[in-house]
This record gives sequence, C-alpha cells and structure tokens, in this order.
Amino acid sequence: MRSYRLGAIGVLVLFFAAITATVLMPMILFNPPPSGHGNAYVAERGGDPIKGRQIYVREGCMYCHSQFTRLQDRGMGPLVSAGDFASETPNQLGTARTGPDLTNEGGKHSPGWQKAHLINPRAMKPGSIMPSFSYLSLEDMRDLVAYIEVLGNNRRPANYVEAPAEYAPILAAKKVDTDADPVANVGRGLYIQDCATCHGMDGRGNGPDAISMETKPSNFTRPFYKQYSDAFWFYRITEGVPGTRMPHWGETLTPQQRWYLVAYLKRLPQDKEDTVTSINQLDGFFMEMQHVQHMWNPPFEEVK
Repeated sequence: MRSYRLGAIGVLVLFFAAITATVLMPMILFNPPPSGHGNAYVAERGGDPIKGRQIYVREGCMYCHSQFTRLQDRGMGPLVSAGDFASETPNQLGTARTGPDLTNEGGKHSPGWQKAHLINPRAMKPGSIMPSFSYLSLEDMRDLVAYIEVLGNNRRPANYVEAPAEYAPILAAKKVDTDADPVANVGRGLYIQDCATCHGMDGRGNGPDAISMETKPSNFTRPFYKQYSDAFWFYRITEGVPGTRMPHWGETLTPQQRWYLVAYLKRLPQDKEDTVTSINQLDGFFMEMQHVQHMWNPPFEEVK
C-alpha cells in the first residue's frame, strides 16, 4: 500500500513541476515590451474595431483562424514578434488553421468584400466550409469588419509583391548586377536551356511542353511581373510555384546562375494593360457587393 502512495505522490510532484515549468513560470518571467507593430484599433472606414474584437472572440473565430505568422508561415505577410501581442487580452494566437491565417488580413480585401464574405462565404470563396454570420446585427457586422480591417495595420509590407523575409539577407549579399546587359545575356542562355520548353522563347507561357500541363506556365510578359522585385524573382526561381510542375531550381542552379536568370526575366517585354497595384483599386469592383447582400440573405436589412 505504501508503494502505491509513494508512486501517486511522485506522479503528482511531476505533474505540478511540469505545470510550473510550462505555464506558471512563463506567465511570471515572460513579459516582452510592446514592439510597436501590434494592431492599432483605430477605425478607418466606420465601425468600432475594439467591439469587433469582442465579437470575434464571442463567435469563436479563432477556432478556425490563427493570428500568428511565424517563420514557417511563408507567404502570409510580415512575421510577428512576441511584443506585437503585449496588449492583447485574451490573445488570438491559435494555430488551428481550418481557415486562413488572419494576422495581416487588413487591407487585403475591401470592407464590402469582407462583409459579403461573412454573409455568404461560398459566394466569395467557393468550397469554403466557413459558416454564415448573416445573423449578426448591422452594428455587429460593421464592428467585426472594422476589426478585420485593422489586423496587421502596423505591419505594412514595403512592396505589394514581397519575397519571404528570409530572402532579405540573400539580396543583401548579392554580388551580381542584375541591371547589367551582359549579365542578362548570360541569363538568356540559361533561360533557353532550362525554361523555354515550358515558358516559350519569348516568355509568354507557350512552350512546347505547356500544352500537356493542366496548370499552364506563367506568361512573363504580363505587366503584373513589373511588380516583382529582384528578391521575389530569385525566390520564385529558387523554389518554384506550388501546384505547378516548375522545379526547384535552387537544387540544380547556383545562386549566381539564378541571379543571371533574374537579370534576363526583368528585361522581357511586357504588354500594356491595366494592372492592380494597390488593394484600394479593388474597392470600386466590390462596392456593389453591399447592394446585392439582400439577394443572398433577405433577413439581413440595412438600418437607416
């Protein structure tokens, strides 16, 4: 009997030691100062983002959406640090990602799009399993949209199209002049050897192998590619494009060869057409979404 008691006491000691080490001690010792890059809860287009945060917590949005962009969360916007959440109570750091990460969601879509998405998610993103929040009152809807719109408003990226943060040191260590014509000429030889069979000789995505591909190769003559920085070109060449047959050239080409390709791709002729260079340009398109919401959800009415 005594041995059982000693075993039970040992288990309890280990349990409380684990709780102390993993929960209590971090609560006492880990107090990072504010970083200045946390969310600023100042409404830009109406609604109260502070009340919107309370609605976000009340509706359990964090069960599906995280707000914690880590080093491995590449392509989700600027990374966060502990000081970004110094004033966040309760925090919304969840790592369960049934839905997308919302750390830097603010500014990615217009308020009209966000509102339409909350009312009928599948109308905006076919296949979404997000439930409809059409039962929210008009005031709650506006506040929730205002909260979503401020997420990441103190972590604005420098460029509209930006490479993952870990590529910044690579760009700083670059020794190849990607604006030099001789370098681009070397890159043209590499392009013809490794890229033209898919992307075509002139970069229009019409190479001989493209006809057999379900996901077609990129057309580099689109003005969209004017937004690519040297670092982003290098990143895409190095790692390819998820969901396509483009190989990871970082495994077979040296960094210098990849910079040669960057120099050539930047010089491909680009067609003239309107392009979106700012999220604000999308507002006009989505404004009518606020007028068709009744068609999706008749009980949801505007209150004058």
